[in-house]
Amino acid sequence: MIITFTLTFLVIVNFLLLAFSCNKTTKKEAVERPHIIKEKRERTVPTTQLASNQLAPTGS
Repeated sequence: MIITFTLTFLVIVNFLLLAFSCNKTTKKEAVERPHIIKEKRERTVPTTQLASNQLAPTGS
């Protein structure tokens, strides 16, 4: 009988410690990033078609 009360008491203490010992983190405010204005550039990439003898071997 005394073992039951002891175990019950320890379980209750365990739950109380669990509830009150959690590390509570505060919510940090989001830091606003400065607005960076970039110039719009037209992206053009010059492409050249390789001749068939310049292609890399595929290994198959």
